[in-house]
Amino acid sequence: MNEIEPTIETGEEVRGKGLPGAQTLLRGLEVLSLVAKGTVNLLDIANSLGLSKTTAHRLATTMVEQRFLNFTPRVGYSLGTKLIELGHKASQQLSLPRVAYEHIALLAMATGDTVHLGVLDNDKVLYLDKISGSRRIEISSRIGERQPLSSTGLGKALLLDHTSAQLETIYNQEQSQYHTNMESWLERMRIYSNQGCAFDLEENEDRIRCVAAPVRNAADKIIGSISVASAAQYMDDSRMDELKHSVIATANAISAEYGWINKTSINN
Repeated sequence: MNEIEPTIETGEEVRGKGLPGAQTLLRGLEVLSLVAKGTVNLLDIANSLGLSKTTAHRLATTMVEQRFLNFTPRVGYSLGTKLIELGHKASQQLSLPRVAYEHIALLAMATGDTVHLGVLDNDKVLYLDKISGSRRIEISSRIGERQPLSSTGLGKALLLDHTSAQLETIYNQEQSQYHTNMESWLERMRIYSNQGCAFDLEENEDRIRCVAAPVRNAADKIIGSISVASAAQYMDDSRMDELKHSVIATANAISAEYGWINKTSINN
């Protein structure tokens, strides 16, 4: 099957250019649904949606450019690699809160502090869940918000497997968010990596401290992180050192649900 060559636009085509964005988006989603069901020919797609060939071609071409569709001459359209990428992210983000909920709820109850759950979302940490503790403390975090990696406990825990070069890149991208020089920050990150958890020492929010640990999958890859956060008055250095054992244990329990095996405990 060959691509349709541009033609003189019809009246329907001219009106199509002025369609609201939501309607264009809906048409694009309908094209994806048709291709997913096996409609791969451009003419069949156009007829199924009541569109001109040119309109269908423009929609399909845009989705090929954005990797939502693939196009193979004489074969037709197929779903693109972008959907695999998004599907993988969606499965992690949607399933992790369900798997982690009971664990982090028990942690919040045991500590009396607020517990967060987050994942790496491009160059930020995305907050997937927040369970408030019993203390009357207002922490400004919100489910669905994205925060810097270098200054949050959740973010640092997500970076514990990163190389020094990767960490330097992240620091340089976020240096306006951080008040510690790179050498000091990298040294802290080395310590956090060795101890298996990270601290937020009032770096992201004034008078708020937290202890965070990574969640891993069966391949030992970090897929998320959890943190216990509270006011600095309840989070002196001594308590943070105590809390790291509970936070790591909870993160490990969630990781076990994904098939992760604690090789340290086996070796011991």
